[in-house]
Amino acid sequence: MSNSLARRVAAEFLGTAFLVTAVVGSGIMGERLANGNVALALLANTIATGAALVALIATFGPISGAHLNPAVSLADAMESGLRWAEAPAYVSAQILGGIGGAMTAHVMFGSSLVSLSHHNRSGPAQVFSEFIATFGLLCVIWGCSRLRSTIIPFAVGSYITAAYWFTASTSFANPAVTIARSLSDTFSGIRPFDVPLFLLAQLAGAVVATLLFRWLIPSVRKEAANVVPPHS
Repeated sequence: MSNSLARRVAAEFLGTAFLVTAVVGSGIMGERLANGNVALALLANTIATGAALVALIATFGPISGAHLNPAVSLADAMESGLRWAEAPAYVSAQILGGIGGAMTAHVMFGSSLVSLSHHNRSGPAQVFSEFIATFGLLCVIWGCSRLRSTIIPFAVGSYITAAYWFTASTSFANPAVTIARSLSDTFSGIRPFDVPLFLLAQLAGAVVATLLFRWLIPSVRKEAANVVPPHS
């Protein structure tokens, strides 16, 4: 692995780890403080996740593009913004970083290092929600990467904040985050049994959005290096 790729992979690992720490940690904190008010717990979880996304994409974007999401890396590779040979390293770092982030949150809140989730997120509505959530995320990224790549951190953070509330699944929209959350039997968790269909829906949403924007904006392949922020 070249030094350049190693730095980018490290950035993807750290960025995804911090993202999942924010998701799981704020879920635990929100649930503990909300006294049974699920809407209040979800609001706390939402604000923390959206804010973390803006900060993390702005921080790691200039290094690796701050994909922090295998679906985004897949879409970028489809448009030649990321070499296919490098995609496995990105995805592995994201998945391992996500798992590390969940463990970090558990340690901070005095929970078991790993606890398989019992949170039921099954059914056609939930799976379709994940397709829509990821489709919308990639639409935002591809739309903003053309000429306005500097606003992507804010656009992605805003979109995920909104999607937490307008999707039935609370918008996981990220295979690495989904896998990590299956290892957390907390407010933000998902049963391991429900993970495979979520992953398929997320990847399908990313592919469909990418193909759509290939048609809507024929020059989108030239902008693929700007997913998420421009990076070397």
